[in-house]
Amino acid sequence: MPSMPSMPTMPSMSSALPASSLMSIGEVLARLRPEFPDVTISKIRFLESEGLVEPARTPSGYRKFSHADLARLHYVLATQRDHYLPLRVIREHLDAIDRGLDPPATPGEKPRVPRSADDNLPGPRALVGDSVELRLSRAELAEAAGIDADLLDQVEAFGLLAQVRGSARGDAPGWYDADALAVATAVGELTAYGLEPRHLRSFRTAADRESDLVAQVVGPLLRQRSPQARARAEEVARELGAASLRLHTALVRARLRDVVGH
Repeated sequence: MPSMPSMPTMPSMSSALPASSLMSIGEVLARLRPEFPDVTISKIRFLESEGLVEPARTPSGYRKFSHADLARLHYVLATQRDHYLPLRVIREHLDAIDRGLDPPATPGEKPRVPRSADDNLPGPRALVGDSVELRLSRAELAEAAGIDADLLDQVEAFGLLAQVRGSARGDAPGWYDADALAVATAVGELTAYGLEPRHLRSFRTAADRESDLVAQVVGPLLRQRSPQARARAEEVARELGAASLRLHTALVRARLRDVVGH
């Protein structure tokens, strides 16, 4: 069976777009018609009523679609046409995509962690754009990292990773991001050599100390409370973080040469 239709990379649905980049429902129809000649405005409205797309509304109530909305509609229509999947299943695909996962390659398969996220590269590929944030359930994290639930419990107990909460109040379900996946994967690899999570707390301590140093540098910028200062603080933090990683890697590499006698 052929793989699921892929979608072009589009801007994040949550990002604000200038009004000139938004499209009316008629303009969306005109863009879809060449590939889906049977699509109608009523069909687009129906897909909206089913929660598969959420266009913005003008004060007077007119729908305004982003390029990400167009991409979602294209995915829905192509999946219906090529694989005859019910909207319930397509909605599950879109939920996976919104969480930074790749939809199943064939019907019946599970969503997959994108290769870029598996390699801890920035921005997992997703239909809503490169800025989408990976969000994994506990079971998905364990499976993607190749570890079992008991080892994941130990990793969390020793403070090596934690869930990200869905709201400031902490009442939304927790989830795990790409950094958690990278940590869990690395721990799984280290345990193959007999190391246990309790042996790895020094890594967390070192990371905390390095982060504290960065915080001391960017703290004055953050206290200015202006958008420009915050943007500068983020830039400085990224640069310092990258330099810290290079320093850490070089020091470990030099120490390992001493250990093995080369």
